[in-house]
Amino acid sequence: MSRLEGDQVLMRIFISESDRYRKQPLSEVLLQLFLDRDVAGATVLKGAAGYGSSSQLHTDKLLRLSVDLPVVIEVVDSREKIDQLIPELDEVISSGMITLEKAHVIRYFQS
Repeated sequence: MSRLEGDQVLMRIFISESDRYRKQPLSEVLLQLFLDRDVAGATVLKGAAGYGSSSQLHTDKLLRLSVDLPVVIEVVDSREKIDQLIPELDEVISSGMITLEKAHVIRYFQS
């Protein structure tokens, strides 16, 4: 097993489950974009509950089943790669939020 360590950028994209781009789920569009751009890694996480700028609570509780749960997409890569992605994200994201933070990454892989 090999190990690679260094500083990268963690980008989090906060959207809703109902968000679409050209009738496709936005989370799927973004994941494919990151794959096509050879981004080091991306994960789509579906939230159990949350609210955004509308202050309307969305939850997965059985009695109040929501069809608009929060979705977070986490992406890790170099600052340069993330910066190159931002204009493309501007084109497909109409509502949501992006945060960027420095992340110290330790990556394990088979050599």
